Amino acid sequence: MDGAKHLRHSPGTQTSRYFSDPGMAALFEAMGRWLPIWCPQWYCWVNRDSGETGFASQSDRPENRTRGLPGMMLLEWLVFALALCPLQETRGIFVIQAVNMTNAHEDPELKMRVGGESEPGHEVIAEMATTLEMANAPEKATTPEMASPPEKAITAEITTKTTGPECALPPGLAKEIHGYQATVNQIIDYVVRGPHRGRAYDTLALLVDTFGPRQSGSRVLEEAIDWMIDKSRAEGLENVHTEDVMVPRWVRNDETAWMIQPRLSQLSILGLGSSVGTPPEGITAEVLVVKDFDDLQRHASQAKGKIVVFNPEWVSYGATAQYRTKGATQAAKVGAVASLIRTVGPFSINSPHTGQQYYKDKVPKIPTACITIEDAAMLERFQRRGVRVVVQLNMGAQTYPDVVSRNTIAEVQGSEKPDEVVVVSGHLDSWDVGQGAMDDGGGAMISWEAGVVLQRMGLRPRRTVRTILWTGEEQGLLGGAKYYENHKNESERFQILMESDSGTFTPLGLQFSGTKEATCVMREVMKLLHPLNATKVRYPAQVPDLGIWKQKGVPLGSLYNDNAKYFWFHHSAGDTMTVEDPDTLDRCLALWTAVAYVTANMTYKLPHGPPQKLN
Repeated sequence: MDGAKHLRHSPGTQTSRYFSDPGMAALFEAMGRWLPIWCPQWYCWVNRDSGETGFASQSDRPENRTRGLPGMMLLEWLVFALALCPLQETRGIFVIQAVNMTNAHEDPELKMRVGGESEPGHEVIAEMATTLEMANAPEKATTPEMASPPEKAITAEITTKTTGPECALPPGLAKEIHGYQATVNQIIDYVVRGPHRGRAYDTLALLVDTFGPRQSGSRVLEEAIDWMIDKSRAEGLENVHTEDVMVPRWVRNDETAWMIQPRLSQLSILGLGSSVGTPPEGITAEVLVVKDFDDLQRHASQAKGKIVVFNPEWVSYGATAQYRTKGATQAAKVGAVASLIRTVGPFSINSPHTGQQYYKDKVPKIPTACITIEDAAMLERFQRRGVRVVVQLNMGAQTYPDVVSRNTIAEVQGSEKPDEVVVVSGHLDSWDVGQGAMDDGGGAMISWEAGVVLQRMGLRPRRTVRTILWTGEEQGLLGGAKYYENHKNESERFQILMESDSGTFTPLGLQFSGTKEATCVMREVMKLLHPLNATKVRYPAQVPDLGIWKQKGVPLGSLYNDNAKYFWFHHSAGDTMTVEDPDTLDRCLALWTAVAYVTANMTYKLPHGPPQKLN
C-alpha cells in the first residue's frame, strides 16, 4: 500500500518519514495496536510489502475527541518520540500535538423500554447507568474492494484473548471470525472514507426535512413509509413489503399555560400523549407543587381542585419517567383537576419534553402536560415562600379512533440459508415536535442503510439481513408487539435481533443480551471493529421494540454509543438534524453493517436461551 495514498483521506494530516528497517516496522506495527488507546490523536500504519511505516495526526478530523493521558504515559511517549527523531530523513517533519488532558468520562443514563413485560401497549422503563469512555480514533484505511469477502486466515492485527474458562470458543470459530477482518475493513472504508461517506446523513436529512415529525396515526408518517418503500425498491433491496399495525391517533392541537398569579408569565408546555383536553374555557386553578408520589400523599388533603405540579429531581430516565407516565392518574386520585410534570431530562433551555402517559380504568382522566425544568423550579420557589400561584391551562388535545399504520421491511436475502435472519431495526415514527432526527431517525437510517451498503458492495451473506422500520413505538411499542404476534413461532430462525434507539453518537460497541456462549462469540466479533475503537460489549441490550423476544431466548443487540446528551433533546423541539453529525453517523453505520454482515455470514449459529451476564 502506498503511504501517501493511504493518508489522502485526511487533508492536512502531518506524517513522519517512512522506515524500511524490519525492526522498526515491527515496532510500528506494535504501536499501531496501542497508540489509539494511549493517544487517540495519532495512529500508526505498516506496509508489510515494502516495510514502510509511518504515523499520523488525526486531530483535524472533527469527529475525533481525545481523552486524558496519565502524566507518566505522556512523558514516556514524548521520550519515545524524541528518540525516533534522529532516524527520520529530511523529507518529513515529526510533529507531536498537544493532548487534551481533561477527563472525558461520563455516566449517562440509557433508556430501556422492554415490550411484553407489562400491560399491552404500556412502556416499561428500566434504569441502566453505564460509564462511557470517549475513546474515538480511527485506524488505518484500506482501499475498498467490491468483491465478496474471502474467509481466510486470521489477520496479524488481532490477538485472541479469552476472559477465562467461560469464554472457550468452539474449535476454529475464532479463526473464522478473524478471517472477516478484511471484509470489515472494506465496509468501514466504503462507509467512512469511500463512496458512501455522508450518504446516511444526507438521506436522513432529506427524510426529516421533507416530512418533519412523524407521529403515529398521522398522514405524514404514512407518506414517509411510502417514501422509504420506494427508496428500498430503487436500491434493489429484496422482499420489500409492509405489515399492518393498528395505532392510536392523538392530536395535540393548540395548547397554552399561563401563570396569572402572582404575576403574568407564559409557561412553555407540551401536552403528553393520550392526554384529554381541557374544557373550551380552559382550567384555572391554584397550583400544588410536590416532589414525588410520597409527597403527593402527604399533601393529599390540599390537592382537591388544584393543578398538581410534579417537580422531581432528575435521577435517571427509568426513575424519573414514572411521573410522566403515571402522574395524571395519581393526581386525579386525590382530586386534582390537572397535572403538570417537570420535563423528564437532566438539562433544559426552557424546553419541555413530551412523551406517552397512561390513564387507569375507573380513575378520572385529567389533562396533563410537561413543563420546563426552569418553570417547575420557579413554581416551587413561590410555594416555599408562601406565595399563592394560579395557572390557567388550555389544551385542545383530542383522541380519534385507531388507524392502520405499517411496519416497513426490506431485505438482502441470504445466499445459503435465506430462512435464517439477522434483523437490524429502528423506529420510523416520532413525536410531533422537532424532526425526530435523533429519536429515532438516526437508528432507523443506519438500519436501512446497512442493507443498502451490503447491496451496493455486492456482499450477500449466507443468512438474510432484514431491515425493519417500526411504527407506533412512541405510543407503546405497538409495531414491535405486532411483529412478535405475527412471527413468534419463527424464533428459531433468528440469528440475532438488533435495534438502535438510544441515539447515534460516537459508537463504542454493542450492547448484547444472550447466553454466555453467544456473548463470548459476540465479544470476538466486536474485536473486528478495532479500526473504529468500538469493540466493547455491554450487557444488556437496549431494544424497546424487540425486548419481548427475550422470553423466546433470541440473542438481542443494540448500538452502544456515547449518548451522554441524549436526554437533552429527547422528545423535544430540539430533536433536529443539528443533533446529528455526518461523520459520526457514518461510523455508527459502519459498525451496524459490519456486525450484521458477520453474524449473517458466519457458519456458527448463535445459541438461544436465557440471557446471562458475563464478568
